[in-house]
Amino acid sequence: MQQSDRAGLLFALAGFCCLSVGDAVVKGMADEWPATAIAALRYVMGAIGLSAILLAREGMAPFRTIPKPGIQWLRGLGVAVATVCFFTGVWLMPLADAASITFMQPMLTAVLAAAFLGERLRTTAVIATIVAFGGVLIVLRPNFLAIGPAALLPLVAAFGMAILMTANRAARGSGSALAMQAYIACFAAPLLVGFAVVGHVSGVEEFAVDWPEWHVIARCAFVAVSASLAHGLVYMGTERAGAATVAPMTYGQLLVAITLGWLFFDEVPDLVTLLGAAIIIGSGLWLWRDGRNRRPEDVAR
Repeated sequence: MQQSDRAGLLFALAGFCCLSVGDAVVKGMADEWPATAIAALRYVMGAIGLSAILLAREGMAPFRTIPKPGIQWLRGLGVAVATVCFFTGVWLMPLADAASITFMQPMLTAVLAAAFLGERLRTTAVIATIVAFGGVLIVLRPNFLAIGPAALLPLVAAFGMAILMTANRAARGSGSALAMQAYIACFAAPLLVGFAVVGHVSGVEEFAVDWPEWHVIARCAFVAVSASLAHGLVYMGTERAGAATVAPMTYGQLLVAITLGWLFFDEVPDLVTLLGAAIIIGSGLWLWRDGRNRRPEDVAR
């Protein structure tokens, strides 16, 4: 393995693991502020910070004309839905369980890309999706019995991320990596603020927004910074080693999630849950390997 590949893998692994640290911080905020408000503040902070960096590096050009605005709104909607659903999910179930279910995203992305972008849906993608869903059912088993349909929230989050990934493919080449990251935050922020307002006026106590304690704001800022840092590290890893090489590093998130859940929340997944997680991850790795092994003429079809 070349030096650049090793560095790329380490950057990507650090980035993906950093995401789980932010997830653990969010889990520790349960019942302190609504998930909708936390998500909104996190992305408002992210939008301001990333826009400032983008302005300093690229000037006003990326802001004068937003490329493919419809696709940018779709990207924002996908990440907004994913964020609210995942934040709520980690409050209701073990961190490792919620993280495991979100690894359905690559399979769902393959299905959406085939349906809306005309990409070829390979037999392996169909099989991987079905098998991975079986793993999801295994992980959901105890959670569904304990909390009911709310246990499906991480699966909805995975679907939201699949929408984002599919929209990313439709928007590729529209700007620099930094610009595309800033656009996500800028388009997700107003949607999430809207979600928070609707939740507040709905009369549901769990969504009522009051003025938060200073430490809630500080932790939202930490999540915003750590997530932006994580995405930057993943981008650096991809730049050095290639997207296909670093893709399996995403499963480092699960190891960190299990560790943090055990250390800080006394959550130890049982063997059946680990089996379900292994099935989901195995399906994703099989899909990834099949994608790497495709012949060039298959990719062009």
